[in-house]
Amino acid sequence: MAAASSTDSHTSSFDIFKLVIAIALVVAAIGGFYYLSEESLLYRVLGLLAVVGVAAVIALTTHSGKNLIAFMGDAKTEVRKVVWPTRAETVQTTLIVIFMVALLAVFMLMVDSVLGWAIKLFLGAGG
Repeated sequence: MAAASSTDSHTSSFDIFKLVIAIALVVAAIGGFYYLSEESLLYRVLGLLAVVGVAAVIALTTHSGKNLIAFMGDAKTEVRKVVWPTRAETVQTTLIVIFMVALLAVFMLMVDSVLGWAIKLFLGAGG
């Protein structure tokens, strides 16, 4: 049992080390992007993207990175299972929403008008 705990601790420490390296690469890439401001923007952007890509590959080799990849694969599978509405259903739902918003706007206008009239009457400012 102690060997498994030691292995998990070692793997976790190594994962943390890899994540620190990945973050350091990204920070160095951003710093280099601004430090080399006299260079062509194209070269600076390509260099930044290359270093960020390397940092991403390093980060994705960790346990958390592998979990992220698995999660994204599961999410893609779930999106394929979604039953999307037909065009007619979408149009019908949109029209119902527009009608309800207009109806609520008219109701709110009437309530506002009645309350405004009541306040003016109560305060004696006219009527």
